[in-house]
Amino acid sequence: MDILLYIAAGAAVGLVVGVTGIGGGALMTPLLLSFGFPAHTAVGTDLLYAGLTKASGAYSHHQQRHIKWGLVKLLAIGSLPSALITGYLLSTFFTGAEDYGHLLKNALGIMLTLTAIVILMRKKIQDFATARSAGRLAHLRPHATIVMGVLLGVFVTLSSVGAGAIGTAILMILYPALRGTHIVGTDIAHAVPLTLAAGAIHMAMGNVDFMLLGALLVGSIPAIHLGSLLSRKVPDAILRTALATLLLGMGIRYMIF
Repeated sequence: MDILLYIAAGAAVGLVVGVTGIGGGALMTPLLLSFGFPAHTAVGTDLLYAGLTKASGAYSHHQQRHIKWGLVKLLAIGSLPSALITGYLLSTFFTGAEDYGHLLKNALGIMLTLTAIVILMRKKIQDFATARSAGRLAHLRPHATIVMGVLLGVFVTLSSVGAGAIGTAILMILYPALRGTHIVGTDIAHAVPLTLAAGAIHMAMGNVDFMLLGALLVGSIPAIHLGSLLSRKVPDAILRTALATLLLGMGIRYMIF
């Protein structure tokens, strides 16, 4: 019966992702924690789940020429090494996964809270990015993009959250002239190698439950496509607000406890 529950969980999260375009890792990891999985298993399994589910989306965006590969490269220059270093530090300074579980939960709380804020303030972030001077700090953008990649690498490896909403916000702020479709495509294209690399790190540390991963994928893949079809008929603004409120509550909970 447990496997049916996990398939249903994957379907529920996949449906939300299909309708809103957000919420995959931010919903899946807390959901797995609520099922009783330890933090390291929830984070490690969700990272591979995220990488595999985003791969088809990245291919689709590549076919439509929505990906700015130069920006993906800059983000990856920062994020992939920092993900590897984060995994190395976890395995070096802690004797077992249970010893760093509290660190993963605290990082999860921070990223859930930030994700909720980004969802709620998306329009203001877009307006701010559009209004600011396009050329004044242009020479600093490549360096800032790498630095932001470093931060994403650390926190995504620790929490499995942030590659989507936070990555999108970073691109909107640093590259205000970028079209919305290019922001989404570029962010997804970067999220795939980052989540797969971080997931591989957790897999090497024994933090991935493959039975659980398979069940989540069975439920989520068809549900994502169904959600994308329903997205035209569902009031997106209401769903985003409800989702952000839920994430904010969970984020505060995991930061405090």
